[in-house]
Amino acid sequence: MISSSTAQLHGGSRPNHFKVALQSQTSTAASTALASQRKPNAPGSPLARKPLPGSAPRASEEPSEDELALTLVEQPRAPKQFHLGMFEIGRPLGKGKFGRVYLARERTSGFICALKVLHKNELQHGGVERQVRREIEIQSNLRHPNILQMFGHFHDSKRVFLILEFAGKGELYKHLRRENRFPEWKAAQYIAQMASALRYLHRKHVIHRDIKPENILVGIHGELKVSDFGWSVHAPNNRRKTMCGTLDYLPPEMINPGSSENYYNEKVDLWSLGVLTYEFLVGEAPFEDTPVMTQRRIRRADMSIPSFVSPEASDLIKKLLVLNPEKRIALEQVQVHPWILKHCVKGERAANREKYSQ
Repeated sequence: MISSSTAQLHGGSRPNHFKVALQSQTSTAASTALASQRKPNAPGSPLARKPLPGSAPRASEEPSEDELALTLVEQPRAPKQFHLGMFEIGRPLGKGKFGRVYLARERTSGFICALKVLHKNELQHGGVERQVRREIEIQSNLRHPNILQMFGHFHDSKRVFLILEFAGKGELYKHLRRENRFPEWKAAQYIAQMASALRYLHRKHVIHRDIKPENILVGIHGELKVSDFGWSVHAPNNRRKTMCGTLDYLPPEMINPGSSENYYNEKVDLWSLGVLTYEFLVGEAPFEDTPVMTQRRIRRADMSIPSFVSPEASDLIKKLLVLNPEKRIALEQVQVHPWILKHCVKGERAANREKYSQ
C-alpha cells in the first residue's frame, strides 16, 4: 500500500498498526499507463487578430507578409510538459514503502513543493498500480484549504513523480506523539478543519477510508492537510464492500467482509473522525488492544472516555462512534456542535472553511 508519504514525514509508524486489505489486487496493465496522462500547464491562448483602425475587412485579398508573420506568432503553443529537469531537488522529507518524498523547487518560478517519487517496478511487485492511479485521479481534482493539493504528475521509464503541496510542519502524528495529547482548544480546531475537508470530499462522492494522524499533515500556518488518497475511492453510488484502512480506525460495518451486511458508505469517515477526536484528546485510539480484541471492541463500540475529557467533547465522540452508520452525527452538525463552537473563534480561516462547505 502506498503509505504516504504524500505524508512527507513518515518516520515511525505506531506499533500494532497495519493496513488491512481483502480486495484482490490484480496487477493491471503495463506500468507506463500509471501516469500516462501528463498534466499540462494551461496552454497559451491565441490572440484575437483585430483590423487596423479605419480599415475595411479584406475578404478576397491574399494576406500580407506582416499578417503571415503575425499568424505564426499567434498560434497556440504546445502545452508545457513537466519533467525532472524543471526541479531542483532538496532534502528528503520522508520514505514510504514504494519511494521517497523530497523537498523541491521549480527552477523557473522558484515555487517550493514536495516531489513524491515512486518506482514503477516496486509498484508492480506490490500490485498497487491501481491504487496509485486512483490516488492521482482523485487528489489532482481536489481543491480545499485542508486537503493536500496535487499540482501535477509525470513519469520516466522507471519512476512516477507526483508534484505535491509542501506542508511545512510535517506529519500530524509526530506532533501528537510529541505532545502526547492535544489541549481541547487545539483538538476542536483540528476536528473542525477535518469536518470541513470531509464534507467537501463527500459532496464530490469521495470516501477517504483511511483517516488517521499518519495521513494528515500540518501546513506552515498550523492548518491541517488531509493526504494519502491511496485508499480513497470515488463512489457515486455510495456503497462499497472493500475492507481497507487501519485496524484501530475501522468502523464496525467494515469488520465483517464477505457478509451481506458489510456494505458501507461515506459514513465510515464519520466513525474515523470520532476515533480521531478521541485520540487527539486521550493520546491513544479508543479500541486499541490486540488485533482480535480490537475487532471485538469495535463491533460493540466498547470504549470508555477518561474523566479529564470535557462533557462537550465526550458528547461529540459518542455521537460519532455509533454502531448504526445512519445514526452518526452529520458533518454539518459536527461543525456547529457546542464543543466546536466553544473553541473555534470566527475569523478568516473559519470563514474560508465555510466557503467550501456551502
